Formats: sequence, structure tokens, C-alpha cells
Amino acid sequence: LMPMEQAVCLHATLGRGADSLIATGDSGGRTRNQLMVDLLFDRGTGASVANGVPVAVNLVISDEALLAGENEAADLAEFGPVPAGIARKLVADALDSDTAVTLRNVYSCPVSGSLTAMESQARTFPKSLAKLIDLRDRTCRTPWCDAPIRHHDHILSRRKKGATTAHNGAGLCAACNYAKEGDGWTARPVRRHGRTHLFDLGTPTGHHYRSAAPRLPSAARRSEIEAILIAHLRAS
Repeated sequence: LMPMEQAVCLHATLGRGADSLIATGDSGGRTRNQLMVDLLFDRGTGASVANGVPVAVNLVISDEALLAGENEAADLAEFGPVPAGIARKLVADALDSDTAVTLRNVYSCPVSGSLTAMESQARTFPKSLAKLIDLRDRTCRTPWCDAPIRHHDHILSRRKKGATTAHNGAGLCAACNYAKEGDGWTARPVRRHGRTHLFDLGTPTGHHYRSAAPRLPSAARRSEIEAILIAHLRAS
């Protein structure tokens, strides 16, 4: 969002630049709108689109969906669920380009899909632990908020001996994190072995709400009945 006169000026400048590239035959087969977007990126970042975008895009996908063709949906950070086939194509296209690609192993419980915990003695959340919380929580953990994560919060505060751990950490938006520090608010993590992360949030009105981390992509599961039916079909 920007003032109208500035937006009109920006649009006109990008349009002239795109028209110049088309007139000189340097468009590379791109449309006028595509050229305008690329010019905006080039001039705003100082990096060329052709050289790859220097940004981390977190795509969470199970190993079976990535490598064995399973259909469990992946999760694209700050976007949401992505069909397994499209996620595999995104990975393949990135590997085929000049963009630097890394694959990070983040292990989860095979039953619940909850992420493996990490711990640190630091007062603030280290970069790797903060990233783990981002991947686990996806959006603000305050019930019914769903805003983008901006703060990594100690559920049980440091002044109350709260540890800097994944179990005692939650991703919150700035507004919810500041509100949580007000009078009458309480929060405590709930220990649940082998299940998704959960914490209890108490409000000044005396109400309590439970916030559970969303389930992460995991391998497809078969019920006992399905396993028995498959075994019979194979035997026959």
C-alpha cells in the first residue's frame, strides 16, 4: 500500500521500462506485466531475477510424499497446504535452476506428527530453535488469531523460570504477545508425550483455551481393518 500519486508514478516508470525492453527485443519472451514485476524486483533488491531469488522458502513435506510418491499434502510456510505433486515439482524445479537449494531434515513423531524438541540455555530463542517453532506453529498460536508469526514467546515466562525450549515456546503475532503480558493473562505448556504441542491460555475473564499446533505432513496411515483387507487381497 502506498499513496496513489506514488503508485501511479511507479507503475508508469515500470511500464516505460518494460516497453523499452520489448522494443529492443530484450524481453526474453516475457509479457509486459512479467517484465514490470521483474524490473520492480531488480530495482527494489539490487539482485537480478535471472540470478535466482536469495530467499528461504520453507516447504514442509514428508519423506514418503517427496521420495515415494505418496499423496500427503505438503505445507508451504505463510501460504498453506500444497498438493504433494505440486510440492515435488517445486523441489525439482528448484534443483534444476541456478538457485541454491538446501534440504533440512526435521524429524517428527510417526504417530502424532509433532516435531522433535530442541533445547537451549539462551534467554532468547536461537535461530534454529526459532525456525523449528515457525515450522511447527505456522501462524500465531493464540486461538482464532492466525496472523503471521512475529515473536517467539516463552509460554511460561523467563521471570517464572520458563525454559527456552520448543515445549515452552510458541509463535505469536506482535499484538498477541504484548497482550499476553497484561494483567490477568496466564499461559502454561501442557506436557503430552508423543502428541502435538499444546498450551493452555487463560484470559482476564477467567476463561481458559487450549492451543494445539497444527498437524504436520506425515506418511499415509492405514487402519488395522485396511491392513487386514490388504493382506487378504494379496493372499488371494
